[in-house]
Amino acid sequence: MTAVDASLVTVDPLELRRVFGGFPSGIAALSANVAGQPSVLVASSFQVGVSLDPPMVLFSVQKSSTTWPLLRSAERIGVSILSTSHAHTVRQLASADRSARLEGIEHASSEKGAVFIAGASAWLECEITHDYDAGDHRIIVFTVIATDIDEEAAPLVFHRSGFHGLSTIVAG
Repeated sequence: MTAVDASLVTVDPLELRRVFGGFPSGIAALSANVAGQPSVLVASSFQVGVSLDPPMVLFSVQKSSTTWPLLRSAERIGVSILSTSHAHTVRQLASADRSARLEGIEHASSEKGAVFIAGASAWLECEITHDYDAGDHRIIVFTVIATDIDEEAAPLVFHRSGFHGLSTIVAG
């Protein structure tokens, strides 16, 4: 595959951000204990279904992230799929003040240091398998080691710069 000639790209970055915002996505909190302290990063780029055998998921992270280098060093990373119960805390989890992100938010850790947010609709304990360069982001592929789910918790969705719950199921 050849590299894209940047001079041929004419998409306005602000318009592209608006278009990307029109695609609803779930919200995941990626968390681990690093140097004895819990660290968390919130991502709307988390994707399931990369592979069932072996079980793999992925997310992309901005290269400018100051949290990802900390999490990357963890033995295991906990992925909590945030639910509508997190609508009022998701901005705190993503705040610039890393030391306050988990303040007052119930969470638990696995033996290997993965951190899980209470009240999530699903949890995955993961190990980093691949790390790929992708423009101004990195694409991180995880192998899923363990999972759990709360069938009653409704997922939180990010759409057009806001957080929403699912209101109706159109088909199913």
